Amino acid sequence: MPTYVVLTNLTDYGRKTVRDNPGRIHEVNAELKAMGVTLKDQYAVFGPYDFVNIMEAEDDGVLTKALIQLASRGTATTMTLPATPTDEWVKRIGG
Repeated sequence: MPTYVVLTNLTDYGRKTVRDNPGRIHEVNAELKAMGVTLKDQYAVFGPYDFVNIMEAEDDGVLTKALIQLASRGTATTMTLPATPTDEWVKRIGG
C-alpha cells in the first residue's frame, strides 16, 4: 500500500476549532479511516507546519478524495509527499 507524508497547516478557523475542542484531531483521524486512509503516525510540530502525518491509502485517488473532503471544510491545508522506502527506491533505480 502506498505511503504518504502529509504536512498539514491549520487555518485560523482550524486553530479556533482545535483550541475549543482538542479532541477534534482524533475525530478527524477516525473520519480518515472511514474514508480508507490509514494514519500510521502523526506528530504535532513547531515550524512552518502544524502536523506531520504518515498515511497509507490504496492509491492516490483514495488519498486525494479524503484530503479534498477535509480541505473543503476550511480548517486545514496540506502538502502531500509520496514516500518510497529506501530499499525499494534503490531497487527502482537499478541498485
